[in-house]
Amino acid sequence: MRRQFALLLVVLFAYAAIFSGAAVGQTLFGPARPQVHHQTLFDFLFGPRQQPQQQQQPQYAPQQAPPVVRRAPPQLPPPKPTIAKAQGATRVAVFGDSMAVDVGKALDRFYADDPTVAILQQAVPSSGFARPDYFDWNKALAKQIAANSFDIAVVMIGLNDRQTINANGTSLKSLTVDWNSAYSARLRQFLDQLRAANKPVVWIGLPPMAGPLFSQAMSQISSLQRLAVLAEGGQFVDIYDRFLDENGDYAQSGPDVNGDQALMRRSDGIHFASAGADKVAYYASQSIRLFAHGGTGLAVVDPLAGTDAAAMLRPPFQGLGQSTLLQLAGAVVPLNIAAPRAKTLIEAGSPDVVSGFDVKQMLEAPVGRADAFGVGITPQASIPAGAGGH
Repeated sequence: MRRQFALLLVVLFAYAAIFSGAAVGQTLFGPARPQVHHQTLFDFLFGPRQQPQQQQQPQYAPQQAPPVVRRAPPQLPPPKPTIAKAQGATRVAVFGDSMAVDVGKALDRFYADDPTVAILQQAVPSSGFARPDYFDWNKALAKQIAANSFDIAVVMIGLNDRQTINANGTSLKSLTVDWNSAYSARLRQFLDQLRAANKPVVWIGLPPMAGPLFSQAMSQISSLQRLAVLAEGGQFVDIYDRFLDENGDYAQSGPDVNGDQALMRRSDGIHFASAGADKVAYYASQSIRLFAHGGTGLAVVDPLAGTDAAAMLRPPFQGLGQSTLLQLAGAVVPLNIAAPRAKTLIEAGSPDVVSGFDVKQMLEAPVGRADAFGVGITPQASIPAGAGGH
């Protein structure tokens, strides 16, 4: 009986050890996961045991990683706001080829903040006066004039004109005498339409090119344009020297409108970079402002208004273009140009002629005469002795 009771106690102690080890997380195979405390036989017999209070760990909210801030890619500053043009803004139409496209965009930037001037892009790339079968500028201009779509014409063209011209069934080689005559006739036809419609023209000459032969051809074409424009009383903006270096050669870079060094021409050695086009637009604006005033459409000044020469027969151009024509005709002589003196022509080849004023002449003049200045001689003193009267 005692053996049975002892055996029972051993079993009870073993059972209690197993359950107590499980309560603290110990197993035969090492530490186990924390588990909820289960009641043992001792708990039934003697009541629940007091478990040592474990220090409660403070509960912290899970830390979140700071949000990743992605930087925006670098961008150019926002463009200037476009200002609505006034109702009576001067409409400036830009005609020409691909170079006129660059200049038209630059003029648009130049007058972006001016509500009194509106730029109209009318350039056609690959066009010119040599190939009217591709694009006829004279017919296109006639339509624009009939529609009264612009007030001032800005023209830059010629890049594609170094080619054969077909005139009256004859092929004329570029830049020959006959070619020059045919080309100039087409220029005059274009300019005559503007004169008849009283549309001032600002013609921009061609700049130097990187290729020497091509640059020489463009210079010759620009010279023909210059003669035609000046003969018709238009404004010719010569930009050739503005795009040369100190040695007089083609320059890829140069000073911009602010005087800073910048890229003037594109890699093709022909077209303008943005800074170069802005430079051309600045020079063109100096002539445009002769006609555009205060957003009242087209306002020009008649240099002969109120004079007897105002009624003379003259072309419809006004302003500086009119003054140029009248100066050539001899009707207006600029104050800064000294007219040739006829005395110079009469005395030419006469070595005995003494120019200037001799002070002795003032002493020989009789007293009281205007050129004596109070220094002249007395008439009686010049009479010889014994030559007196009766």
